[in-house]
Amino acid sequence: MLICERTCLINIVVLTCYFRRFSSEYLFLNKMSSLSGMSSQDSNRPELYEEVKLYRNAREREKYDNLADLYAVINTMQHLEKAYIRDCVTPKEYTAACSKLLVQYKAAFNQVQGEGFATVEAFVKKYRLDCPAALERIKEDRPITIKDDKGNTSKCIADIVSLFITIMDKLRLEIKAMDELQPDLRDLSDTMARLSILPSDFEGREKVATWLATLSTMQASDELSESQVRQLIFDLESSYNAFNRILHQS
Repeated sequence: MLICERTCLINIVVLTCYFRRFSSEYLFLNKMSSLSGMSSQDSNRPELYEEVKLYRNAREREKYDNLADLYAVINTMQHLEKAYIRDCVTPKEYTAACSKLLVQYKAAFNQVQGEGFATVEAFVKKYRLDCPAALERIKEDRPITIKDDKGNTSKCIADIVSLFITIMDKLRLEIKAMDELQPDLRDLSDTMARLSILPSDFEGREKVATWLATLSTMQASDELSESQVRQLIFDLESSYNAFNRILHQS
């Protein structure tokens, strides 16, 4: 059981990267398949034997990168669901990983929604993905553990993961005004305070409290400096990693 769990956790960490590379190759093959029906007359056209590129410019490359990201996230979510069903990950580990994937899915789908995919089902059908468990998670928009949990632990874990990712994404998108960061940091602080499994000296609480104190001295329109943004991202990443270590030890 321990070997199964350890192997599965390692696999979940690398699955997104693996599927990210695989999905790019799949998109290329999907495009190639449209050229496979050449007639005998086409065989006399040398231009048809030229190398076929998946993209021809930076804009097309970004389009296929976005499609590959979404493909990878959905595939990873499907495998995470299977791992949980097989009892290869604990409920807390599953909740944290699934919550993160749901946040990543929303960001990835927003990037491709204008590419002819009104729904995720349209994307899945187009690229022949077999992922019923992932689609169910996306439909419910929450890990399965939250629905079945009688207390608030799983919901708090999911909210904390989502808030960590949301704040870091905002900072990386150069959203650094006080009134755009303070509400999420406040929610993160309050949610961590409600989670009983976190020790009283958890470093994340102290760091978030320090940044809330810093923001409280600023006007709503004031922005963090570049060095402050860099330090805040570092503090959030280290706190998020410490939070995941606590979940794995629980």
